[in-house]
Amino acid sequence: MKIETINTLGDLKKAGYQSKSIKDELRDNLIQKIKNKETAFEGVHGYENTVIPELERAILSRHNINLLGLRGQAKTRLARLMLNLLDEYIPFVDGSEINDDPLNPISRFANEMISEKGDDTPIAWLHRSDRFAEKLATPDVTVADLIGDVDPIKAANLKLSYADDRVIHYGMIPRANRCIFVINELPDLQARIQVALFNILQEGDIQIRGFKLRLPLDVQFLFTANPEDYTNRGSIVTPLKDRIGSQILTHYPVDIETARLITEQEAKVVEGQKDTVVVPDLARDLLEQIVFEARESEYIDAKSGVSARLSITALENLLSTAERRALLAGDEQTMLRLSDFVGIIPAITGKVELVYEGEQEGAAVVAYNLIGEAVKSLFPEFFPKIEKLKKETEETPYDDIISWFFNQKDGFEILDDIRDKEYKSLLDAISPLDDLLGEYQPNISKEDSYFVKEFVLWALVEYKQLSKYRFTEGIQFKDPYGSFISGI
Repeated sequence: MKIETINTLGDLKKAGYQSKSIKDELRDNLIQKIKNKETAFEGVHGYENTVIPELERAILSRHNINLLGLRGQAKTRLARLMLNLLDEYIPFVDGSEINDDPLNPISRFANEMISEKGDDTPIAWLHRSDRFAEKLATPDVTVADLIGDVDPIKAANLKLSYADDRVIHYGMIPRANRCIFVINELPDLQARIQVALFNILQEGDIQIRGFKLRLPLDVQFLFTANPEDYTNRGSIVTPLKDRIGSQILTHYPVDIETARLITEQEAKVVEGQKDTVVVPDLARDLLEQIVFEARESEYIDAKSGVSARLSITALENLLSTAERRALLAGDEQTMLRLSDFVGIIPAITGKVELVYEGEQEGAAVVAYNLIGEAVKSLFPEFFPKIEKLKKETEETPYDDIISWFFNQKDGFEILDDIRDKEYKSLLDAISPLDDLLGEYQPNISKEDSYFVKEFVLWALVEYKQLSKYRFTEGIQFKDPYGSFISGI
């Protein structure tokens, strides 16, 4: 059907166009995608076996939907991706405020025009990209905003009484007729405003001031909300919950591979940074592990969640830290260092909600400790685990490294802004590190090996085999007991 040639109601009838509700439209197009083995929700990772099947079942059931989950769980993205399940174009009566279906008009304007012009009624075409309306629920939202109100200026201009329905100015929901309408953070909507949605969801009519219009709106509603035990600002009233067909629980990624995929897809990395900064795989895994540690931390409020945006902005900060260091040092290319992770602390502190104990520690301290915890968690995947208790005569793969530091009376310093050449020379000087990597990570590339060497030093600190001191210009590693024995 070539829409360019269909400009009137008569043309539409001749073309054999069949009207369908938006819920049937979504359902039919989803069925087609499933049959063709196509992905309906492209770019959403980690939900393939959990959220997406439930969402597809809700669409097949023609339900209004509530996505319930903590922040940064792709709720709004899922809502926006539902646009891909709509027909590319639908016809509507030209000039209609509420996108009247030419074959099934519901407004006085459309009915009067069709009565007057018949098959010559002009029609226009609405693209699916224009069939999405979104409203963030805030305490100042009114019934007039969502549903409509009497417009005294319109009444005066048309010389109509307030008893005439033509003086109504429609709100966002009637104007989203035949569209997907999303209300984000539904619990934040005042209870009296939630009540105003009852009839629209169930009976299909709207009530404005003294008017009760039988206006069977055709809207696919989709709500998003945080769990009620976290949101202190309000809750979803029970009768409204009862009218929402499916409530779907979202979640965070369950493994590092999925989390990495999301971060790399969403991070806005400048092309120049990709050329300047080489990022080892271990660094990407470590970044995601920091977020996993944050979600388990006793200092961070689990009810508020730790958004996926943390790892996205942290990666951006991490690359910028390395890029800035390279610019200061005059290096055209640099390998990411573990000490660069100090640069992600501002990305962490603004995105976690601390409990009382966390506030006592301080946001920056909690963030810094998360990096150490992540190093400790990943270390056993690459090297033998360091046991807390061992016999005095028992040898470990790390004894030579610890002995090397024991003989360094002044400690071993890695300054933040040293050039790559000097950084590599410093780590190469610790010959036992080469032996350790040769035995347990023989296939690692030469470039990646420097990040792994520093990773080993940080891990030995976390396991109390070495000590680490952060000062203004860098980091110092020392044997934790050598200074006492030597009297320094």
